[in-house]
Amino acid sequence: MIPTHKLMHLKIHSLPVTALLFILVSLFQSALAADDGKTTFKRVSTQYIAALGDPGATSGNGAESWGIWPVDPGPRGVKIKNYDKLQAAGGVAPANWKFDNTDWWLEENGLIMEAPEFPLSPGKYLVTGNREARSVLTIHPADETGNRRWELSHDANLYDVTHLGCRSARYTPAGGTTACSPANTPTSVFRVTPGEQMPSVEGCNKLDYTVLIVFGVAVES
Repeated sequence: MIPTHKLMHLKIHSLPVTALLFILVSLFQSALAADDGKTTFKRVSTQYIAALGDPGATSGNGAESWGIWPVDPGPRGVKIKNYDKLQAAGGVAPANWKFDNTDWWLEENGLIMEAPEFPLSPGKYLVTGNREARSVLTIHPADETGNRRWELSHDANLYDVTHLGCRSARYTPAGGTTACSPANTPTSVFRVTPGEQMPSVEGCNKLDYTVLIVFGVAVES
């Protein structure tokens, strides 16, 4: 059996994605069985978590504000230069998601994205930033105040499992204004450098989200 700490340094990045995901889930399966004897995971098609938190934290509160894209939103996005066409289509994108002009999302290439699904359900997720670290993300059920705690295993912090190349920001009207539009986005900044913040947009409040890659989820015993 491979020791748990070795999971952080496996040199398997050259494998095909499907084989890589299978191996990662299998290795975590073995390591976690040794740890608690009861956690079982299944491999899933790649999903993406939109998270908020201190990059250096290994646990925290506020996971009720985290969301998930069950499928990669990038290929389903709309280029900013095509925003007028999106409007002309009644806000319905070619991938059949609905644009909300009071709450919209951008990614690092300047694509308008569909919003993730909120909130992220309680459970255990195998996550990575597509670098060295792999971890089990636990999302706890909401307490009496609605707060959901989160925690990462294997001494990983949020930065360790952040996919730096995936940038994601949420834009909402600032100060009660209605002039928060993708048309005001400074397009010269794209593609956003990995790890950098997404651009501010005139008339908008902006919230930068960390993106985690999900490659497995826990299943009931």
